[in-house]
Amino acid sequence: MKKFEEVKGLIAALEADADKFYNKGNSAAGTRIRKGMQDLKNLAQSIRLEVQETKNKA
Repeated sequence: MKKFEEVKGLIAALEADADKFYNKGNSAAGTRIRKGMQDLKNLAQSIRLEVQETKNKA
């Protein structure tokens, strides 16, 4: 459950950069969003593996 909370925190942290990129045209914010999304992808994958492992043990 801790990793799921990390996902929510990461999305919340990216919200300000998304606003800067999409509404204000800030290119650097776009770079931060891309990095954050890559981190999100990796975190989601680790959650998927953890869930599958727990499911297989049951």
